[in-house]
Amino acid sequence: MTGVEALAAYSRGDAEHVTRFTVEEGAVTVDGLDAAELRRWVDGRDPVTDELRGRELSSPRADLILDGTINAPKSYSIAALINDDLAAEFEALQDRLRARIITTWQRELNARRGVGGNIRESLRRIEVVELQHRRSRALDPHIHRHLWLNVKVLGADGKWSNVDSRVAMKLHTLINAEGELAARTDPEWITALARNGYTLGDDGEIAQLAESVRPLSRRSNQIEANRAKLLLEWRSEHSGQQPDHDVLQHLDRLAWAKNRPNKPGVVDESEWEQLIRDELRGIDAGVLRERSAARPRTVAIHMLDRDLLAAKAIVDADGRSTACGGRFSSYDLRAGATRAVAASGAVAHRDDLQELIDDVVTRGLTQTVDLLDSEGSRPQHIKGFMASSTARLKVELAARFDALTRAGEAFRRRAILDIADAVLDADVTLDEGQITAASAIAGTDRLVSVTGPAGAGKTTMLRVARIALARQRRRLVVVAPTKKAASVAGREIGATAASLHALLADHGWRWGRDEADAEVWRRLQVGEIDERVGRIYTGPRYFALGAGDRVVVDEAGMVDLHTANALAAIAAETGAGIAMVGDHLQAMPVGHAGAMACMTRRATAVVELTAVHRFRDPSYAAVTLRMREPASKEYALAVATELDERDQIHRVTDAAQARDVMVEAYFRWAGARKRVALVTSTNDEADAINEAIQERRVELGQLHPDRLAVGQGEQRLLEGDVVQTRLNDRVADVENRALWIIRRIGPSDVELVALGDSGDVRHVSLDYAAEHMHLSYASTVHGIQGETTDASIVGPGVDASGLYVGMTRGRVHNEAIAIAWTATAAREQIADSMMRGMTEVTIEDSMRAARSELGRSARERNDEGLDALDQVGEWMRATGRALAELDAQIATEVASHHGRHEAGASIAVLADSRDRLAERYEVVKARLVGAANQVDDGGEVTAFAHTQQRIRRSPTENSTPQATSFHTMSRASTSKG
Repeated sequence: MTGVEALAAYSRGDAEHVTRFTVEEGAVTVDGLDAAELRRWVDGRDPVTDELRGRELSSPRADLILDGTINAPKSYSIAALINDDLAAEFEALQDRLRARIITTWQRELNARRGVGGNIRESLRRIEVVELQHRRSRALDPHIHRHLWLNVKVLGADGKWSNVDSRVAMKLHTLINAEGELAARTDPEWITALARNGYTLGDDGEIAQLAESVRPLSRRSNQIEANRAKLLLEWRSEHSGQQPDHDVLQHLDRLAWAKNRPNKPGVVDESEWEQLIRDELRGIDAGVLRERSAARPRTVAIHMLDRDLLAAKAIVDADGRSTACGGRFSSYDLRAGATRAVAASGAVAHRDDLQELIDDVVTRGLTQTVDLLDSEGSRPQHIKGFMASSTARLKVELAARFDALTRAGEAFRRRAILDIADAVLDADVTLDEGQITAASAIAGTDRLVSVTGPAGAGKTTMLRVARIALARQRRRLVVVAPTKKAASVAGREIGATAASLHALLADHGWRWGRDEADAEVWRRLQVGEIDERVGRIYTGPRYFALGAGDRVVVDEAGMVDLHTANALAAIAAETGAGIAMVGDHLQAMPVGHAGAMACMTRRATAVVELTAVHRFRDPSYAAVTLRMREPASKEYALAVATELDERDQIHRVTDAAQARDVMVEAYFRWAGARKRVALVTSTNDEADAINEAIQERRVELGQLHPDRLAVGQGEQRLLEGDVVQTRLNDRVADVENRALWIIRRIGPSDVELVALGDSGDVRHVSLDYAAEHMHLSYASTVHGIQGETTDASIVGPGVDASGLYVGMTRGRVHNEAIAIAWTATAAREQIADSMMRGMTEVTIEDSMRAARSELGRSARERNDEGLDALDQVGEWMRATGRALAELDAQIATEVASHHGRHEAGASIAVLADSRDRLAERYEVVKARLVGAANQVDDGGEVTAFAHTQQRIRRSPTENSTPQATSFHTMSRASTSKG
């Protein structure tokens, strides 16, 4: 099936025609497209005349459409189902939001012109097709719309070309914020809710219907499990075939009808609403009753604290900047301001809120550092701002580590070998890297950094270092970002161990959130009342440190800047030394990253472990090292090709099939009494897989639903389920992210046994289970970090850390899933997942990264009469600046790698980028003519926020599309009734 046919099939059943919206210079016109016209439109042609719009792109990775989905809280769909008045008002609300989105696209997006696409071309016209759906794939109430933006756009210069998809993706955070704003501030919608007896809660859900959402969602997850089983049966009966749209729709309806009494195998659409009403009545007998009018809670615009809203906007933008070193864009700040206004209680027409949002943005800018201050104006998608609080934190942490830097001497190598012979098993020996690391930690350098890949034997090395420190009458304290990781390390090393936060709290540090939800840290002084426990703080009781003691931070790559800052202050006061042991290329901290890299730049003892001891297949250990930090996209593609040749890439056609593969993997490995890690990109995806596995285990008789407990998010927990605890509890002696099996559910508590150790038993209350325990057959990368299993399956959509961590958990087998129609596309997808951005440790690093991003972007045309020669000159000047920045960055990286055995892959990446850019510079310099009139901008493979899909051309096509892939980024974005 071609991508265009997939689109037509996807829209079939809604209408004979799809609706097209044309936005030209802010004005919107509407018409319809039939199936043939839709095919031509998606293929980049005029749907009536079949005239090609701009150049035809034959790249297999060329985008045809970008899909944004209008979703709302599920309680809105329930309200529309049971109340005709609200059904009409909800449609009108979505109409207004659609108009806002498509006019924003036309106003904010751009095409590119000139050499290297360095000229930003405003858009005169865009075209969008809308599909409206009332149900999810599981046939639950889920009113949503797809807005398909055709990548062919008409520039202000009258030329057709492709939209700048990078800008479109970065704009989507603002588009999502507009959705939140409409749902919570639209006066017609809020008034309609009130006259029907409804109000909005703080979470944006309709308060009176929120309790009905989870039971319907649970039923939806059961349907997903039914569907997975039916799909498996279909594939077993149709070997080598892929189900088409009609087959999938039939299976969806069979899955929905299962366990509903007297329901046919094919759902009668006319009965659907009444069936859902009956189910809602069963959930809550009063949910369908008519309600008296309510009084909505609103706040007048003039009563709002605009400075507080600005602070909230900065917190929002800063929280979303952790993957970019703390940098955010004007779009990010505008989105944060929009979300802050959405949650403020204001109710007003959208145009009346614009002045408020603009003012919040202006006030927010006073709380930022402009990283591109010397560059003048910049496109709004460039991440060139940093929260002042984050900038201060980076500077303060660097200063604290600078003050701690003091060179010392390594412990004697011969003594390390003697200790290893005495304490390690006969078949375990230390490699050269482990010997050097143990010597450094047991030595007298104040700051020690030990980095290494997964499975490098860091714990074994620490066992030896502990004995060496003890022989010098020096104490070793092992801490980790989580209590679970600390307990495992302490048990294996034989040292005092705790969570890093426990050590900080013992030394008087307290943390919380202020009115704007910003993270705030403060230090108790001895003699001050500790409000948390209601007594006087008398100083450290459990972790008293002295000069020469060594604090080892395990899993140090997960330490955030706030936490590292507090630890550095303690080390300065007590005279203790710090050793950070970990891998900055594995899971990142929840907050801002870079703490380990910041210390490594100042450490006088830096050790890199390179040998990998975990895997049964030694050749795979070498593959993981190449996967860890590829030097270029070409290098990553070579690694992905090798993985594919080793049968470690599993190709699927959509997200549902990816989920099915992971569910089947669980039962295959569990049936062999082996443990498998299932690594997902999101918590929602993990929940869906967890509940599908649970449902299948019930069907197989492995679990019995007659006795259950309620878990986090109202999950059903059964005896025999694999669960995870999510809060440290000293009384119950359970740890955050620890894995358990439910042995027994009693009238007042739940009995747990540790996964892999049936003698390790705990009891938690039913209240604890309801708040802090959930199913954990599958989890995100943070849930599986530090675990070692027999096998590991990594789902689609993970980032570089998720892919690397997931593919290094299994001793015997590791496998990555790619959503792709061809092996080539699957390899490219996995290669893309391997690529990482540069670590931005200092403000200078962030300034260079911002300038680099700016250098790659299209800029406004300075002169309407700019000719080709001027464009080439401007490109060469910008490229010259970029080369100078790369030279400076390479020099910084070389300096930061002092004391290491080799320069590091990061320097190779920079050098490769510089060489390629310099080569291009010389070619352009030699020609100075032949400037391209437009740029092929359709080749980047990334997600359009979490709701984007892309239709791509097949690698086999030439001038016309032969087959395209329908890539699904989230279940919500493909829901169809």
